[in-house]
Amino acid sequence: MGKKLVKTEVDIRKGMMYPNKNDILGIVIKNYGQTRMNIKCQDGQMRICRVRGKMKKRVWVREGDVVLISPWDFQSAEKGDIIFRYTSNQAFMLRDKGYLNIEA
Repeated sequence: MGKKLVKTEVDIRKGMMYPNKNDILGIVIKNYGQTRMNIKCQDGQMRICRVRGKMKKRVWVREGDVVLISPWDFQSAEKGDIIFRYTSNQAFMLRDKGYLNIEA
C-alpha cells in the first residue's frame, strides 16, 4: 500500500483549476447514483450533471462538495459535466478570492 503522501499548500494551489468563461462553480445538492448529481450553480440554475469519464473511478464526489461544471452545448440550462472537485481548503480559497458566492 505505501504511505499516504502529505500535500502542502503550494501543491494544493498548483493543481487547482479556476473557472473560465465557459465553466460554472456549483455545490452538489443530491446524488442520484450512476455518476449523476443535482447541482445548485452560481447562475441560479439547478442542473443534473454527470462525472466525466476521466474522473469516474479516481475522484469521489459527495453531497456538499464544491465542483466545477461545464454546461453542455445543448440543454445548457439543464445539464452539464463535472470536470473538477475542490477540497475543503480549495473551496475556502475560492470564497476568499471571491469566485464562490453561493451556500448549500
